[in-house]
Amino acid sequence: MIDEKNTNDKEVFDLVTSEYEYQVSTVNLIASENYVSENVLRALGSVFTNKYAEGLPGRRYYSGCKFVDELENLAIERLTKLFGAEAGNVQPYSGTQANMAVYFAVLERGDHVLSMSLNDGGHLSHGALVNFSGELCNFVHYGVDKKGFIDYDNVEYLAKKHKPRLIVCGASSYSRVINFEKFREIADKVGAYLLADIAHIAGIIAAGLHPSPVSLADFITGTTQKTLRGPRGGFILCSKNMAKAVDRSIFPGMQGGPHVNNIAAKAVCFREAMRPEFKKYICQVLKNATAMAEEASLLGFDVISGGTDNHLLVLDLSKLGISGDKFQDMLDEVDINVTKQAVPNDRLGWSCGTSGIRVGSAAVTTRGFKEEDCRKVINAIALLRDNFNENKEYVKEKIKLLISNFPDLFVS
Repeated sequence: MIDEKNTNDKEVFDLVTSEYEYQVSTVNLIASENYVSENVLRALGSVFTNKYAEGLPGRRYYSGCKFVDELENLAIERLTKLFGAEAGNVQPYSGTQANMAVYFAVLERGDHVLSMSLNDGGHLSHGALVNFSGELCNFVHYGVDKKGFIDYDNVEYLAKKHKPRLIVCGASSYSRVINFEKFREIADKVGAYLLADIAHIAGIIAAGLHPSPVSLADFITGTTQKTLRGPRGGFILCSKNMAKAVDRSIFPGMQGGPHVNNIAAKAVCFREAMRPEFKKYICQVLKNATAMAEEASLLGFDVISGGTDNHLLVLDLSKLGISGDKFQDMLDEVDINVTKQAVPNDRLGWSCGTSGIRVGSAAVTTRGFKEEDCRKVINAIALLRDNFNENKEYVKEKIKLLISNFPDLFVS
């Protein structure tokens, strides 16, 4: 928080204060968001903001980077230790930038890439036509079966048919365990590189509660702001023999000077994720997501794949006759934040508002929510679904009462 006594910019101070009060007073079920610790915030606002440091430790284009080098090496050391990887890069500005770096490291324009479709749970940077990735290469997409699980037989069929240079596994909106071993087998059969995008499940993998792609994937990309509970940013893990290609792809290939203050915050985040209490936190994240999925099913929601193995779940609203963006707006009016989400075989699609919403448990777990609290939130969502006009104010009061028990945004 900005100290009111030490700022002469009232406009910005008021907006910071308003945002803080908004975050305190809402239930955040956005699966890609979380609340960072005060130590992460301090690092983000540190004097490292002042440094410009193009290049890598020991190989900078600017002078005066002694402590920047030490900091970046520390962040890399913590990242690789956390995941048990040989090499890493902490400079990517985001998960999309991390994916872009891998593409530029091993692909040529026009190469075939196999990845998960956007509607079935993939990410924009996995070859969506509106994204740079869809213009860079020829992406072919696999999806999920009728039960909502990845169809590995179809993945293998498409891989053998199209002979991709790269296979991308990992998702933006998939609630089940990803079989990295199976993806490795398929990649080996067609001689493809394997990229595991663990942006959403990085914290769960770090806690040892989801199988790790380390030693299986050629490249691993991720973000720090979701289940890792760190600053907004990306990272890359790889073997030592691919490290130079990745580093060159980041700089001078596609990014300028790294955001050194963000790297400092990432280093703090990696250390926090090594603590025993972080695993305890992730355990509760998983329990809370399971509780929400179970309650949603009991209350008549169609939960994609029937449940969840991680921090998120997707609710299909097709039978309700309401679009995802409309329901998202309705929930926003009662201080519940979710994300509109396309569903498999979506009849509306992204351009028409989608047919579902994505719900996550990471942020509310940081606030202190337990299973019963999460069930109450799903009950509030169902109440709003059943009669928005009559129940809106009542739901608002229920949410205020629930939130009043969890005033603190920060982890210790």
